[in-house]
Amino acid sequence: MFSSQVSVPLHLPREVMIWFFLFDLLTGLNICTSGSATSCEECLLIHPKCVWCFKEDFGSLRSVTSRCDLKANLVKNGCGDEFESPASSTQVLRSLPLSSKGSSPASSDVIQMTPQKIALNLRPGDKTTFQLQVRQVEDYPVDLYYLMDLSLSMKDDLDNIRNLGTKLAEEMGKLTSNFRLGFGSFVDKNISPFSYTAPRYQTNPCIGYKLFPNCVPSFGFRHLLPLTDRVDSFNEEVRKQRVSRNRDAPEGGFDAVLQAAVCKEKIGWRKDALHLLVFTTDDVPHIALDGKLGGLVQPHDGQCHLNEANEYTVSNQMDYPSLALLGEKLAENNINLIFAVTKSHYMLYKNFTALIPGTTVEILHGDSKNIIQLIINAYNSIRSKVELSVWDQPEDLNLFFTATCQDGVSYPGQRKCEGLKIGDTATFEVAAEARGCPGGPASAAFTLRPVGFRDSLQVAVTYRCRCSCSAGPEPDSARCGGKGTYVCGLCECQPGHLGSRCECQEGESQSGRQHLCREAEGRPLCSGRGECSCNQCSCFESEFGKIYGPFCQCDNFSCARNRGVLCSGHGECHCGECKCHAGYIGDNCNCSTDISTCLAKDGQVCSDRGRCVCGQCQCTEPGAFGETCEKCPTCPDACSTKSAPGRLRPRCTDLCSPPSLGHLRPSSSTATALLAEGFLRVRDAVAYLSPRCTRGLWNGSGSLKDDQEAVLCFYKTAKDCVMMFTYTELPSGKSNLTVLKEPECGTAPDATTILLAVVGSILLIGIALLAIWKLLVTIHDRREFAKFQSERSRARYEMASNPLYRKPISTHSVDFTFNKFNKSYNGTVD
Repeated sequence: MFSSQVSVPLHLPREVMIWFFLFDLLTGLNICTSGSATSCEECLLIHPKCVWCFKEDFGSLRSVTSRCDLKANLVKNGCGDEFESPASSTQVLRSLPLSSKGSSPASSDVIQMTPQKIALNLRPGDKTTFQLQVRQVEDYPVDLYYLMDLSLSMKDDLDNIRNLGTKLAEEMGKLTSNFRLGFGSFVDKNISPFSYTAPRYQTNPCIGYKLFPNCVPSFGFRHLLPLTDRVDSFNEEVRKQRVSRNRDAPEGGFDAVLQAAVCKEKIGWRKDALHLLVFTTDDVPHIALDGKLGGLVQPHDGQCHLNEANEYTVSNQMDYPSLALLGEKLAENNINLIFAVTKSHYMLYKNFTALIPGTTVEILHGDSKNIIQLIINAYNSIRSKVELSVWDQPEDLNLFFTATCQDGVSYPGQRKCEGLKIGDTATFEVAAEARGCPGGPASAAFTLRPVGFRDSLQVAVTYRCRCSCSAGPEPDSARCGGKGTYVCGLCECQPGHLGSRCECQEGESQSGRQHLCREAEGRPLCSGRGECSCNQCSCFESEFGKIYGPFCQCDNFSCARNRGVLCSGHGECHCGECKCHAGYIGDNCNCSTDISTCLAKDGQVCSDRGRCVCGQCQCTEPGAFGETCEKCPTCPDACSTKSAPGRLRPRCTDLCSPPSLGHLRPSSSTATALLAEGFLRVRDAVAYLSPRCTRGLWNGSGSLKDDQEAVLCFYKTAKDCVMMFTYTELPSGKSNLTVLKEPECGTAPDATTILLAVVGSILLIGIALLAIWKLLVTIHDRREFAKFQSERSRARYEMASNPLYRKPISTHSVDFTFNKFNKSYNGTVD
């Protein structure tokens, strides 16, 4: 029974699909056929390479040929072009060109991002890519809102910014011709324990503070000046301000930041402008949950709460905003927040920048004298980077970014470019992939937006989870005998009917014809690997491969394997037998008939020390080893082969000698010596020197020229004479031997000379040892005498006086003075 309405039961994660695909490659299994897909929709979910064949007469009536397979297999099995294989695609709906300048009569048409709208058709698991470009245009309008901490510790800062508007406008005029400036201030919530709330502090919280006895009451946030191009209004408003005093060190600045971001109409943020919010303070901020100390348990709602007087009205009713809420509202309104803080709190606010996108931090001097340069630096930093943010990304959608920055190098996995100049264009390639089909609507949408930009890219997503052949089912189709619905090449039979064409009825007796499903008498139905339905076998699907045959007796996975690979990867499995590819033999096709891998460097098969079996050398020479049996420590080497008496091969026809030896003839002394030693046989010697031997071997000085093919050999005769010769193998197969010089024969050693040398050596060693001993004794004696002389010179006593002598008489004196209150018996000893 097959249904045209599928609830998409297969939701394979991308990692699982990749694992299955790799397993398919390594084991030879077909992931499409092993997925057991029973409908076109299920087939599309298995893998992007899987294709569904909806041809009516596809396959054999005697076996179930999978309609879900690789395209090449379906075409090979006769599907033709009647298959369903949707692919992911991208369609650009709107793409306006990038602008080059910002401030112009048509400033509303400034485009800093292209394209602006695209549509994606995504098949699960199948990626599609698109490109987008972002440019920081020249002379783009700037809106700057200056938000200042007016707590008591910022009094000197307030004095130094009274003419800030004029100076800041002059510097910003060098960067843009369209600049506006606004101003706001904050202190903290006017409740305990954040501020002084006693009645005596209501009008002047600085009472009793000797350094500065007068200040204004504490407040949460005041919007003082909307964005304007009149810098004198900014200066005037700053001069009116007076500082206040709160109780604890942290400030309520994040309340002010949120209101400045969401109260767009009151602040005056323009749609087509760069939004800068400068936050100046010398202390840490309060954040969410700090309000519970003052009894504020209601979280901030993220809305604008400024009254007609532009004062924050829920300061004493709602908690401080969280960092997440701040980041969301700043991004929604394309605002770049600049933290201008003192050095002692720089690292805290630096950590905030990682949690709030589009935020920068700069170090503010204790008196704010560097505020203008700080703002310029922050502006340049913001304009030198582009970072993409994603809004409302669907949960079942993966996005992969690759950034190409000004250096032209692609950076996979990165969606940020830094170090840009005004006018530079950053290119981003985005790959989108659906992990599966959504349970709800088959469409979705998300937005890509550069942080701090007004421009955005709207992306519409349509999931291709339905097959086009499913759009027109045929109820009561004649193809199904009028007893089923024909969908995508399959019949969905009515209740009570079954079979590939609904040709059988449930409960119909078929026992009398079940022998048609047996390969032989006594064999199981359909070989135990299928069902006998309507007198024919329908083979089961297997995760290992395909089961086929009239009686399901064959498969393509039960053949011999080599190291776990079916037919060694060099053949096809047909009905339990490996059909090897050309160049391979064996039960599992693991034996190669190619002998090129057995050829040694000299061109011999296995170095003439073995035989080539299945493309590998099997060494037969004892002690030989190596891929081509080229290594053999125990085998005779070439020199010993050439020099061994009586073993010189008859093919060695040319015997050469240096010019100083003259022509070597069988009657010469060298030849006679070689013959006498058995080095040469008479038939191997030559009557004259071949011109080929002497050419290029000697350089005129009696030494051998470099010949990389010649092997230098030494041979020691029975009379202890050493002969030196070289040999080379000629292309004809013969050996060319060259005697380098006359044999060098050693003489017997002289016994008298050896005896005298031994005796002399013993005497010299004895004399040397005595000299060393005498030298050491002399050095020791001199050191002892010098020590005695030193001790003697330090002795100072009179002659004839023994320093150890003591007088035998001692004198004692006693004081007999008596005192009534005290008595003393003092005695001394002389």
